[in-house]
Amino acid sequence: MSLNPSSNNRPTNGLTLDLRSLDRLKATSGKDAQAGIKDTAKQLEGLFMQELVKSMRSTTMNSGMMDNSATEMGTNMLDSQLANQMTGLPGGLSDLITKQLERQLGITSKDAPASPLKGLGDMSLNRLGTYQADSTNAPSTARTTNAVQDDKHLSASERFVRKHKSAAQAAEQATGIPASNILGQAALESGWGKHEIRMKDGTPSHNLFGIKANSNWSGKVAEVTTTEYIGGVARKVTAKFRAYDSYEEAFKDHAKLLSKSPRYSQTVAQADTARGFAHGLQKAGYATDPAYADKLTKVINTTLRLQKTVT
Repeated sequence: MSLNPSSNNRPTNGLTLDLRSLDRLKATSGKDAQAGIKDTAKQLEGLFMQELVKSMRSTTMNSGMMDNSATEMGTNMLDSQLANQMTGLPGGLSDLITKQLERQLGITSKDAPASPLKGLGDMSLNRLGTYQADSTNAPSTARTTNAVQDDKHLSASERFVRKHKSAAQAAEQATGIPASNILGQAALESGWGKHEIRMKDGTPSHNLFGIKANSNWSGKVAEVTTTEYIGGVARKVTAKFRAYDSYEEAFKDHAKLLSKSPRYSQTVAQADTARGFAHGLQKAGYATDPAYADKLTKVINTTLRLQKTVT
């Protein structure tokens, strides 16, 4: 079997804008402007989908053991087929491009389908038959798609670390307490976000640290039933907890509590180790669970490992 060297081992699927496709577009446009616009829009959508698939493929790790020219060609064929299947769908990108071209050329289409895609930027053609957007929508779409796909493969604990990693790092800069310690405590208190304290209407309180609302608190309050250890015995009690407008606000308040309160000064001083931080919190009375320090130490160590693998 021989391959055409000029094809660069990439299969053609009818989407690439070569000279023949441009000639066909010119011929079609001369006979039927409306049909020419639709064909052009489909070509442009095909290019976009190819670049989208290519961007997604570039984030996939290759083993390197079985990679060769044959496997590369097969992968390219599969990607081209996928891009082809994603092209020309009703309400897709080609409909948006068609409407834009019709407006620019002053052509009215009564049966042009309305596209739900908004905010992708105005499209403009150049002489080479490519298109540009007035914003970076193509890269951002690829990044968003990759991020969503990545999250699907993460565990609940990994998603929790990724979600709150930045807020914990900001708290570390404010207090000197390692971000892994702060994230670990948030994970323990909220069950990795699964048992977050909620308001009466079911909305999040954003309180990941179980900080109670005492008489000095003037903000929002969430009143829930919780477990307290009284005399070493677990009991269900109703308690009031602080509520915030965001998780970032919760991390900031937690950092303020540990760094400004004399009660936790020793905790901050011992925060260089997970065990020292955990026992400092228990000694200061942060929680009534007699096994709190041991539980927190284990969760912090888990968080520390996750921080190294989750980006």
